[in-house]
Amino acid sequence: MTIKIGIAGYGNLGKGVECAIRHNPDLELSAIFTRRDPASITPLSPGVKVYSMEEAISKKDSIDVMILCSGSAVDLPVQTPLLARYFNVVDSFDTHARIPQHFEAVDEAAKEGNKVGIISVGWDPGMFSLNRLYGEAILPGGHDYTFWGRGVSQGHSDAIRRIEGVKDARQYTIPVEGALLAVRSGKNPELSTREKHTRECFVVVEENADLDRIREEIVSMPNYFADYETTVHFISEEELNRDHRGIPHGGFVIRTGRTGWEDENSHVVEYSLKLDSNPEFTASVLTAYARAAYRLNKEGQSGCKTVLDIAPAYLSAFSGKELRGRLL
Repeated sequence: MTIKIGIAGYGNLGKGVECAIRHNPDLELSAIFTRRDPASITPLSPGVKVYSMEEAISKKDSIDVMILCSGSAVDLPVQTPLLARYFNVVDSFDTHARIPQHFEAVDEAAKEGNKVGIISVGWDPGMFSLNRLYGEAILPGGHDYTFWGRGVSQGHSDAIRRIEGVKDARQYTIPVEGALLAVRSGKNPELSTREKHTRECFVVVEENADLDRIREEIVSMPNYFADYETTVHFISEEELNRDHRGIPHGGFVIRTGRTGWEDENSHVVEYSLKLDSNPEFTASVLTAYARAAYRLNKEGQSGCKTVLDIAPAYLSAFSGKELRGRLL
């Protein structure tokens, strides 16, 4: 049976979901919903209709799963609980500290509508969360380390663009190589925020802008740059468009631990990602979990779930028998 998918939000992430659906023959894109003028959007998929976000609920009977592709700061805390009353939903809510609060809101709404909502799907939270859990379960006496990058942080780039005199910017998060080597060696170092990552900023400024002021505002910005070793490069708009157009990212989850009666043997487990396109990979994870949301709801389940609650078999397009054969 083909699973009919709706996309709510058609930015980089929404376009990534559209591409991911194309690679999954059991999924079909039914509609796109946007807060922009629907007439201004031309989907890549021929024949797919675009509607205003206000029309979404009226399409509840023609969509099996709605994939939400809006931002975590303001949009998803409102949109996901609202739509979970009418659709099986999947979102990429990534404000780690607020996940419990978001879970409760979506759980209440999804149970009211007898739907399944899967939140915080992506690579962190998401795939990295799974690998941290596997590592902790297998090596309970060990240590977790998560490194992000090298990659573009869209939120940090936007924070720079909001500074007076800045026209455009890209910010890269970069793991500290020495810290990575120490962790991989099994030394179990205690690492501060500054010791794990650096930040590198490429900034285009307006004519006659005060470079010293802009640099100081960047490196002293709380919650973004103040706790990191931060380098600022002022470049031309042409250089930015030529050398920094993409949205690459990635990172590492590392678990260290010891086994043996006297803890005589050490182990290092590492999961890594190197992504050409952060939003397209995130979209691919969302799309796999849309399949899981549909299957779980068909089994009679409802309420909110995270990636930690769902068996991997629910994600795959293969049957149970085919999957078991892949273990041999």
